[in-house]
Amino acid sequence: MTLIGRTRARGVETLALDSPHNRNALSAALVGELADALTDCGKDAGVRAVVLTHTGNTFSAGADLRDPPAPQALVALLRQIVELPKPVVARVTGHVRAGGLGLLAACDMSAASGGATFAFTEVHIGVAPAVISLPLLPRTDPRALARYYLTGERFTAPEAARIGLLTTQGEDVDEVLAPVLDGLRRASPEALAETKALLTAKVLDTFDRDAADLTALSARLFSSAQAREGMTAFLERRDPEWVV
Repeated sequence: MTLIGRTRARGVETLALDSPHNRNALSAALVGELADALTDCGKDAGVRAVVLTHTGNTFSAGADLRDPPAPQALVALLRQIVELPKPVVARVTGHVRAGGLGLLAACDMSAASGGATFAFTEVHIGVAPAVISLPLLPRTDPRALARYYLTGERFTAPEAARIGLLTTQGEDVDEVLAPVLDGLRRASPEALAETKALLTAKVLDTFDRDAADLTALSARLFSSAQAREGMTAFLERRDPEWVV
């Protein structure tokens, strides 16, 4: 079963997360297939830019708790998006949770429709948004991240744009993205690659400095007793034992 849909129009390759049965959760298989698709796009001279989108009503629900990717694989995927010599633009028309927000932050630009919602739900299952912090911390308002990381609250597309998680938002996401994609189509491929490198240098510095520590933190937390309780409670649709 293919988990990544692929279409192309005027030099823009659209990669769609296509695992609606589990709300496009980041399984080991989906992460691997997306990485392969991005590799193809990076090598293809016919691709000017990549749009990362989804089927169903959820962009991504975060890590697949039944088949999670290795932390190293998720780090590699996020870095691949940041390093890809083509701009990557996220297109969101649904909900984004936990690890899915790391994908948004890794993209060069991101847009969402007005009905999209966002939440860092990791603390509710006994873990932390560790690996996804690599692209998030350099690009997102720190005071807002403190609130949403620690509380797991849901927030809206206008708020996501205010704090820097989204580039833009509007009721019709394709209308919002039209001038963005037009600008990319008019740009020189070499100029796009070099300009992206300027913009992502500090993000990559964060990967170089912190990836090993955050990967170790993620692995430690996912194997903890509280994470086991949190994930079990989530799958059983009940509150974990620490809720007061």
